[in-house]
Amino acid sequence: MSTGRSFYITTPIYYPSDVPHIGHGYTTVAVDTLARWHRQAGDDTWMLTGTDEHGQKMMRAAAANGVQPQEWVDKLVSESWFPLLETLDVANDDFIRTTQERHEERVKKFVQAIHDRGYIYAGEFEALYCVGCEEFKTESEIVDGTGPFEGLKVCAIHSKPLELLQEKNYFFKLSEFGDRLLELYATQPDFIRPESARNEVVSFVKNGLKDLSISRSTFDWGITVPWDQSHVIYVWVDALLNYATAVGYGAEQDEFDRRWPAYHVVGKDILRFHAVIWPAMLMAAGVEVPRGVFAHGWLLVGGEKMSKSKLTGIAPTEITDVFGSDAYRFYFLSAIAFGQDGSFSWEDLSARYQAELANGFGNLASRTTAMIERYFEGVIPPAASYEEGDLRIQRIVAEAAAAADAAIERFRVDEAIAAIWTIVDALNLYITENEPWALAKDSERRPRLETVLYTAAEGLRALAVLLSPVMPESTEKLWIALGAAETIGRLQDQPIREAGAWGVLRPGASVNGLAPLFPRVEQSA
Repeated sequence: MSTGRSFYITTPIYYPSDVPHIGHGYTTVAVDTLARWHRQAGDDTWMLTGTDEHGQKMMRAAAANGVQPQEWVDKLVSESWFPLLETLDVANDDFIRTTQERHEERVKKFVQAIHDRGYIYAGEFEALYCVGCEEFKTESEIVDGTGPFEGLKVCAIHSKPLELLQEKNYFFKLSEFGDRLLELYATQPDFIRPESARNEVVSFVKNGLKDLSISRSTFDWGITVPWDQSHVIYVWVDALLNYATAVGYGAEQDEFDRRWPAYHVVGKDILRFHAVIWPAMLMAAGVEVPRGVFAHGWLLVGGEKMSKSKLTGIAPTEITDVFGSDAYRFYFLSAIAFGQDGSFSWEDLSARYQAELANGFGNLASRTTAMIERYFEGVIPPAASYEEGDLRIQRIVAEAAAAADAAIERFRVDEAIAAIWTIVDALNLYITENEPWALAKDSERRPRLETVLYTAAEGLRALAVLLSPVMPESTEKLWIALGAAETIGRLQDQPIREAGAWGVLRPGASVNGLAPLFPRVEQSA
């Protein structure tokens, strides 16, 4: 079912020293939904996620826990990060760890390539460094400490003291790429999205770029610089390269040519690394730049950006244990405009679950299948003849499917869900207005009842296909309940760009009993 079109999409690789919170989950399910949509559209899709395991922060955390760094990251990844993918029903194609041999060997090849092309030189370096960010700080990112840190310079993000580092380092000539980057942003206006993110990056680059220190010599937890064993490659350079190494850079050229370039979805706080440093590194190596970088906003809890150190981090399982993974995916992807900051609250989650999922979509599915069971012995009736109200539903389904696909192309999953939801609302109103329970009492109106229930069931068929990338679990249950698995085939094989076509559901198919898709959640006081 391949269109031959490559769609390679990545999450950032996550720092395993933090346990996953709902912010990590948000990025991951957004990327998974985009990948599932393209996969189901027949595009040659590949979704990558993974973990960023080198650097000083990781080495110190391992030492504090009395173990070797590799042992420490192995434990974190197996206990926290693999389970996250299961918890949130993520269908990634690959999971890269920066400690894997495939990554380390290919990183060395890439760094050697930009060295050979004259873009790396040795120099002395002194600057304030934040271990939490694994980043040297510019003046605008440094603030005066307060309280116990009074008189010290601290990181604006972590509020922790910065360390003055003096080292002989290797530098990447980032300063030479300003004009080429500005040309890239001008000729490909959607290279960085949304527009607010693009504007920020353009003004940053226009202010002039400084060369980037790309090695460290004061610790050894990292990938060694190929021409100088006393240095390890700066963790951010190593991390960014995962997107290329995972699909075969420097080893499997055919695979790399098939997949690359990628779309990157990142939190806005790491936008500059992905939209400035990363394309410049690729230009230096003579490799194509990414297809695009999409920066989403922050998830705020009580008005603050989530972080473990401030105890605002909420584990995804706290939500999925109560509401299920589909509700988690639906809520974060529909309640927040993708690309803007969004606030999380339990009250909002609970209200939307009840109104949109339980009473909206779930109730529509339950009552439609129940009426087919009651009035037609569980067999989907054929439509007799269509009236204007029925044709209107067909138009709404077709328009919603087209609008959702267009929104996905813009990376606006929230707009796609809003478009699809017009079908839910229209069908619920359609059933209320046509009153199948009243039609069932009059044998002469039987043909009309057939048309109404076929229309409702076929509308649900379209919803199951269109919502399957967002809510894979409940749509699968609905698909089976509609008898579609036996008569049409597997849900994941349905071409999603054709979901709006009418008349796919086969009359005569047997409807199976459907338990509530979104059961009532008992709220504990």
